[in-house]
Amino acid sequence: MSIAGFKNEFMKKPPTISASIITYNEEDNIKACLDSLTDLVDEIIVLDSYSTDATEKICRSNPKVKFFQHTFDDFLQQKNRALEKCSSQWILNLDADEIVSPELKININAFLSKNPDVAGVKIPRLSRHLNRYIRHGGWYPNARYRLVQKGMARWGGNNVHAHLILNGTGKKITGDIIHFTYRDLSDHVIRVNNYSSTAALTRYNNGKKFRFWRLFFKPVGKFFETYLFKLGLLDGIQGLIISVIATYSTFLNEAKHYELDVLESDTPSNLSSRFKKKR
Repeated sequence: MSIAGFKNEFMKKPPTISASIITYNEEDNIKACLDSLTDLVDEIIVLDSYSTDATEKICRSNPKVKFFQHTFDDFLQQKNRALEKCSSQWILNLDADEIVSPELKININAFLSKNPDVAGVKIPRLSRHLNRYIRHGGWYPNARYRLVQKGMARWGGNNVHAHLILNGTGKKITGDIIHFTYRDLSDHVIRVNNYSSTAALTRYNNGKKFRFWRLFFKPVGKFFETYLFKLGLLDGIQGLIISVIATYSTFLNEAKHYELDVLESDTPSNLSSRFKKKR
């Protein structure tokens, strides 16, 4: 290497990293999330929806956190607002119930030290539920774009299945984001009920019509998909429980679509009145 080339390499600044997190009443999760990031990132952007618990206090106690608040309207807009507040070259997008594994920290630093010319990086997510890491049934590796260059990605999709859309190419790395997905079985069932309402409303607003055959065949298909074809059975009793709840969730999606399309309800029964039909 020439002297000029060596000088350029020596003076090249390492890439900076922001973390982007949205929160609402996450006092049980947020400290572990922040602690896993402190030695990896240069700043942590937390955009909160006016939590009523200790979330704000916990966040402000971390010196790397820049804490903001904004009224929640939907996940896509809130996640994009948080993304825009990040000032670093790279942005790592996490949920409050996720942490970065030690292996992933090492691999992110090694990857970015090579100054890759990509818009984003796909990272696997390993979920823990019912005292077990779930590695089958479609839950793992569940790799998604989570680390992106600033200005080269936006959150898109819908409020049930939001994802980062790149303006450019991407790569994959190993090492896991660890997801503490549900507090317990009751929390799992409650959230499935809430998500199914949002999913049914989204389908209705996208012009989809209720079909009776889906009400019967989609749940049955979901069980065979998750428990047999995607080997949920290898996760033991937990795998069986997860597959049955996935079946129930699929049934609720269709039943609530029936509620909206055939019974002509203005909104799924467990959502607030601000979630209304658009047609």
